[in-house]
Amino acid sequence: MNKQELIDAVASSTGASKAATGETIDALIDTITKAVAKGDGVQLVGFGSFSQGSRAARTGRNPATGETINIAAAKTVKFTAGKAFKDAVNGAQS
Repeated sequence: MNKQELIDAVASSTGASKAATGETIDALIDTITKAVAKGDGVQLVGFGSFSQGSRAARTGRNPATGETINIAAAKTVKFTAGKAFKDAVNGAQS
C-alpha cells in the first residue's frame, strides 16, 4: 500500500474527503518526524512506538575495490510494534 492508497482507505472508512485526509496524514507524519528528530519518542498505544537510536562509527570495506573505508556514526529510527498490532499481524483473535 502506498501513501495515496492509504489516504483513499482512510477517507473511505471515515467518510472524510480525500484532501482533508491527505492533509491529516501529512500532518501526522510531519509531527512524528519532528518529534523523533528531536530525540523524543512517540507512542501510539496498540500500534507501536517510534524512537531514535544510534549506530556507532565503524570500518567497512568497499566491495568493488576491497579498500577499507570509515563509516561515520549515524542516528537511526526505531519502530517497535505494539501488542495489538503484533497480534493482528499474527492472526490472533482479540
